[in-house]
Amino acid sequence: MDIDQFIVDCKVALNGGIPTKAVREVVAHAVSDERAAIKALGIPQQGGVQKIYVSDELTILNIVWAPGLEIMPHNHNMWAVIGIYSGREDNVFWRRLKDDGKGRIEEAGAKSLGPTDVTTLGKNIIHSVSNPTSGFTGAIHVYGGDFFKMHRSEWDIHALEERPYDIEKNMKLFEAAN
Repeated sequence: MDIDQFIVDCKVALNGGIPTKAVREVVAHAVSDERAAIKALGIPQQGGVQKIYVSDELTILNIVWAPGLEIMPHNHNMWAVIGIYSGREDNVFWRRLKDDGKGRIEEAGAKSLGPTDVTTLGKNIIHSVSNPTSGFTGAIHVYGGDFFKMHRSEWDIHALEERPYDIEKNMKLFEAAN
């Protein structure tokens, strides 16, 4: 895997008929060879979020989940493609309850991803993520917009009530998990 070529391939994929499908193919190819992905991105040894590329149209991140790390339910308000190159990432999907004035959610399904697995998340998906293993998980996350500027929401894990997404708090969770 060549990082510079990966960025170019993702940019080209944006101009296709169905960007999520084209980006998914690029990500699937990148994570299909675990050794090549680890050689390009490094051995996942410390939790964190590494910016590979960020623009208004596209964000590419190398996300390393520390053992046991859990991130509360949140949305992206843009599509995402996630590919795992090491470890495991468990996703719980949530759906909004009928308008109760608090923006509450309920569990609607789950999906576990392991090495070479790729999934696409639609613009309106709400999910929580965890690494249930005792090792680090490495994942390439590609978003259809600027991940760091998009207005998003998160949900308190206990009350399941909506509030503004706090990106700084969530980045600190990755550091604290180390």
